[in-house]
Amino acid sequence: MNYRIYLVDDHAIVRDGLRALLEAAGHAVTGEAADPTAGLAGVSAQQPDLLLLDLSLGNRSGFEMLEELQRRRLRCRCIVLSMSAQPRHVAEALRLGAAGYVLKGASRNELLEAIAAVMTGRRHLSPEVAELALQGLTAGTEPDLLAELSPRERQIVTLVVKGLSSATIGEQLHLSPKTVDTYRSRLMGKLGVADLPALVRFAIRAELIDADGN
Repeated sequence: MNYRIYLVDDHAIVRDGLRALLEAAGHAVTGEAADPTAGLAGVSAQQPDLLLLDLSLGNRSGFEMLEELQRRRLRCRCIVLSMSAQPRHVAEALRLGAAGYVLKGASRNELLEAIAAVMTGRRHLSPEVAELALQGLTAGTEPDLLAELSPRERQIVTLVVKGLSSATIGEQLHLSPKTVDTYRSRLMGKLGVADLPALVRFAIRAELIDADGN
């Protein structure tokens, strides 16, 4: 069968390649976006059968879009198409409702097989990705994850969860607000959190701050 598919990836050349591949296979690409805000608007308006979603969207995160899809109860199946082979990213994507997870190094046939599986109500995880998901579900305590952050990222996460804006953090650390946003997006990806409330919860569990934000 052929399906209506929406693309969210921050690289135009990737979207172009996906469009060509999908249309050659008989599917219709109903729209595309480079960030979660435009993507959510497009999915709401177009109501596609399936969303192909990258996790790394510039200074934003695909996890953010997955959470919002759940919150809005948008009836659109989703396959994450990502470069990330980090176990906790796979586990978090599945927890947030993704029905499939395909690495960008996968073959054309695997992507098409994933689409067919997901659209018939099944999940699609290659053996490699299934192993990553299992690792993500059974490992990754807060101290373990914090160890993956650079000293600068640990510094910024502490300031972010205390409620400081990117501009204020930038002034304190002599960085531009855009650089702070880049650091924040990167560290949230490493920690597998989608938004600020989730980051605050992580920081409390990791004892970076207490429940009062101190």
